[in-house]
Amino acid sequence: MKATKKLIVQSAVFLLIAAIAIICCVMVGGSRKKAPAASAVALNDGTFLGKGEGRNGPITVSVTVAGGKVKSAEIVEEQETPAIGGPVEESAIESFVKSGGNTASIDAVSGATLTWNGMVAALDAAMAAARGEAVAATGSEDTTADIVVIGAGGAGLTAATEAASQGKKVIVLEKMGIVGGNTNSATGGLNASETAVQKKLGIADTNDQFFADTMKGGHNKNDEALVRTMVENSAAIVDWLQSPIVGADLSDVGIMGGSTNKRTHRPTGGQAVGTHLVPKLYEAAQRAGADVRLNNAVTDIIEEGGKAAGVKVSAEGGDYIIKAKAVIIATGGFGANPTLIGKYRPELKDFPTTNTKGATGDAFVWIEKFGGQLNLMNEIQTHPTVVPGRGLLITEAVRGNGAIMVSHAGKRFINELDTRDVTSKAVLALPERRAYIFFNEDVRKSLKAIEGYVKAGLLTIGDSVEDIAGKLNMDAAVLKATLDTYNAAQASGTDAEFGRADMARSLANGPYYAVEIEPAIHHTMGGIVINTKAEVVKSDGTAVPGLYAAGEVTGGVHGDNRLGGNAIADITIYGKIAADSALAYIK
Repeated sequence: MKATKKLIVQSAVFLLIAAIAIICCVMVGGSRKKAPAASAVALNDGTFLGKGEGRNGPITVSVTVAGGKVKSAEIVEEQETPAIGGPVEESAIESFVKSGGNTASIDAVSGATLTWNGMVAALDAAMAAARGEAVAATGSEDTTADIVVIGAGGAGLTAATEAASQGKKVIVLEKMGIVGGNTNSATGGLNASETAVQKKLGIADTNDQFFADTMKGGHNKNDEALVRTMVENSAAIVDWLQSPIVGADLSDVGIMGGSTNKRTHRPTGGQAVGTHLVPKLYEAAQRAGADVRLNNAVTDIIEEGGKAAGVKVSAEGGDYIIKAKAVIIATGGFGANPTLIGKYRPELKDFPTTNTKGATGDAFVWIEKFGGQLNLMNEIQTHPTVVPGRGLLITEAVRGNGAIMVSHAGKRFINELDTRDVTSKAVLALPERRAYIFFNEDVRKSLKAIEGYVKAGLLTIGDSVEDIAGKLNMDAAVLKATLDTYNAAQASGTDAEFGRADMARSLANGPYYAVEIEPAIHHTMGGIVINTKAEVVKSDGTAVPGLYAAGEVTGGVHGDNRLGGNAIADITIYGKIAADSALAYIK
């Protein structure tokens, strides 16, 4: 899509919806930070620009106001992928204008979260300009805090919520223009065992089985102590996230690759977990009193006497320093840094990635002065089901709810619920190095996350086997034979071909859906060495005073292969542990 492309949607005069919330021009992964709504908000006439951060770069829009009402809107500049960005942007503009300028009317698209975020942020900013609200430059003045959290993804927001709720002054620094990081794109859910939710649903599971599955998935390269800590705190984190502190919904439980039992907790109906959880955590952090600063990039961690003593920051308002009693690193992995990928896994350097462009591994150099260590840096996971050329993954939950994978010839070739490394290897062994996820209406109805893929135009749809086979250029007889064999296996409960144990639904009836996929870089299992208190550990095994790390920036929890659903568990559990450890340290 050309950077200068404009999408203009004219509208008749619409009444401006009363009580448009005053927006602080900040996207929060599907929610905006809002001040109390006013009874009426006056708009100035004219054309006003607003900017947001999309997946591939800034999105700039203009909004035209006449007679105090929104008349039209257009995209001035953007760099989004045409097949994804176009439909999302057009839909956002149309909904925005029809509503008279209310971005709350724009439906989220789980398959294109970052583009959607950027569009809404840009429109919010333009509306703020139309209301005459000045946008102050962030940063520039030196200050102090009890705890600084670097990164506003799932781990950082969890840590900020926990620390701020204990009455401490917490500043969160996020280099991107939106919060959430890769958590925005998380779709599957949160793995947890022995939970109240599982018990309510009659699901038998144990911490020991969760531990065994995680160790097996990581080929026993995991740090056992870190895994055991994650497992034993998993039920508690589900309770914490669902408590009034955060207010999340994790009441639906499914299964993902590598798990023996159903333990992937997600919102009702199988909604994507990231677009649900990020706004909840962001709002919780702010309610607790955390100061979240976007477009504030940490450039270094300050060391004094071997202790972490604050950070150096670069922002639009200028460079500044925050002195702090403790620092929590939650900057994510390095899946969007081709240089580091090439250094540790040269064969993956040119692979596509599902990662947001902020996942660049900045923190690794910051810990060197403290004697901090890195481990498992060559363990880089590819996700097997990513839409070619778009960097958008199709959640494992689609397969968990009954979808199969077929080759371009229309044949199954793998146990669809095997681990990501095994499944990725099987896809790459096909002549086309690509395959299809294939499912029917019953599977679609079982998982709300699929609706995002529909809205984003990712799916090929056919009324019958013959119809969809023709659209995919497959031999209909071969595809039908594949489905007949699978449906018989599903009915009997025994998959003689590939040994799939959980076959949730029959694929006997249409309509049918398919999406082409290929493996892409998804998760970096290596990173900063921590202990079970989330303390950054030196080569002699001692902890760096005042320095903590949580989430994908760390290494050891997942071994050489992360199981689907374990990332959200990791980032929230260790994000909270990091905060608790920092609180104990500064007491």
